[in-house]
Amino acid sequence: MTNKREEDAEGPSVLDTMPLFSKELLAGGIAGGFAKTVVAPLERVKILFQTRRAEFHSTGLLGSASRIAKTEGILGFYRGNGASVARIIPYAAIHFMSYEEYRRWIMQTFPHVPTGPSLDLVAGSLSGGTAVLFTYPLDLIRTKLAYQIVSPTKLNASGMIHSEQVYKGILDCFAKTYKEGGFRSLYRGVAPTLVGIFPYAGLKFYFYEEMKRHVPEEYKKSITVKLACGSVAGLLGQTFTYPLEVVRRQMQVQKFVASDNAELKGTLKSLAVIAQKQGWKQLFSGLSINYIKVVPSVAIGFTVYDTMKSYLRVPSRDDEAAVEVVTNKRISQPSKQTQ
Repeated sequence: MTNKREEDAEGPSVLDTMPLFSKELLAGGIAGGFAKTVVAPLERVKILFQTRRAEFHSTGLLGSASRIAKTEGILGFYRGNGASVARIIPYAAIHFMSYEEYRRWIMQTFPHVPTGPSLDLVAGSLSGGTAVLFTYPLDLIRTKLAYQIVSPTKLNASGMIHSEQVYKGILDCFAKTYKEGGFRSLYRGVAPTLVGIFPYAGLKFYFYEEMKRHVPEEYKKSITVKLACGSVAGLLGQTFTYPLEVVRRQMQVQKFVASDNAELKGTLKSLAVIAQKQGWKQLFSGLSINYIKVVPSVAIGFTVYDTMKSYLRVPSRDDEAAVEVVTNKRISQPSKQTQ
């Protein structure tokens, strides 16, 4: 009784006064930044595979990792990770928050729409596109920084196009990219990104929420189960959309490649050009590395997000459904009386 009076005297806590969307933004940002840092080394190697750096294309995962370690040291595995985390925190925050907001908006605007997998697919797709539009320039900068190969001054590895660092950091890369073509240059490759993110983001949420629905009630709070659901969701979603990611990466860095390569313009045309000039297998180059990366990345992202929502006291789906039922009953009762 005393504790209750003390709580009333102190007033509501900070968490109680935070708007729901801000809690979801915070949970999503933390989840994204944590997951991205864990898989940063694999992300670096994967980008080098996708963009066909001559000296990395045929060496395999271990050979590429060894080459980076010899030429750049341990920190080389995290080249571009500052830009990556700077991008993923707002991206994940907007992605998760807008997913929840789109989901609630659809349910309120179209009350007869089933609250099943199709709803998660649509809300996830819309949230993915929203997050991309807000954060794409940071993704472009991250790719350019990760694409650079910085070797010792007296070492000139065979096949390297550049032996000197082109960009000194995030701000320098931003300034030089903007100088190349203005605001438009900051969104180079955004078309295939949007084409790819709509199905990927939608399928990712679809598979994750659908698998959670089939988990027995006593296991739904298990971190191991959430990790497993997130892993499978990421793998299935990525498989269907991976060629579009390869197109996006090559469009982002094509100014660095040899001049006799066909210029990539347009998503579908670029897919055809890469398949014709580089072989269809190039459209899946680095996919095996991506599988290794996606398993922990998506799994950790979903798990940390769900955990943070619990910590921040975000209402569960069951609680929201209960509130909605009560609200609908209250609204419907007066109308019956007036009749």
